[in-house]
Amino acid sequence: MAHYQLKAPLTDEDIDKLYTGDTVTLEGIIFGIRDANLIRLFDHKVDLPEDLKPQLKGAIGLHTAPGVRKLEDGTYEKVSIGTTTSYRMDRFTRGLMKDYGVRVIVGKGGLLDEGSQALVDHKGCYFTILGGSAALETTQVEAIEDIWWEDLMPEAIWKFRVKDFGPLIVSIDSHGNNKYKDIKKIARQNLDNILSEI
Repeated sequence: MAHYQLKAPLTDEDIDKLYTGDTVTLEGIIFGIRDANLIRLFDHKVDLPEDLKPQLKGAIGLHTAPGVRKLEDGTYEKVSIGTTTSYRMDRFTRGLMKDYGVRVIVGKGGLLDEGSQALVDHKGCYFTILGGSAALETTQVEAIEDIWWEDLMPEAIWKFRVKDFGPLIVSIDSHGNNKYKDIKKIARQNLDNILSEI
């Protein structure tokens, strides 16, 4: 296991060197995404704003609907930027990677089989952030730089500038390794052993 300090957007080389169990700290830009904006994009077929599209190549998506405060000049300041469970947004993973070039998803709880396979097919990773870490996570967001689809508040698309964001755990890598599956397998074996002794 190794620790990496990475700057977004990420390259194929960045992704190739990561394996499950490694930890990562991020610097640069990450994008806040959530159910409502993904449903608009993929289910309702509403295309992304043109100024956003080129920014997503090599991008990191954070599953979040942040608590924010709107200022008099129309910009936003952070209040609480937590992370939500990812698996219910699993079906959007392949489209984000294939169509827009997103390379990493950061969330909680992992992805299902389809999303995990998309990481292998399109050279990506899933980083786990520990539950209950919103207070720390918020301090690691330096600024909210932009917002798209503001009408979906708080499930708009957010552009965050981060520094020392993490540490995050590489839980699913581009090589087909999946910590969530490994843990479930061990838990199943332990349960079977316990039941056999009853």
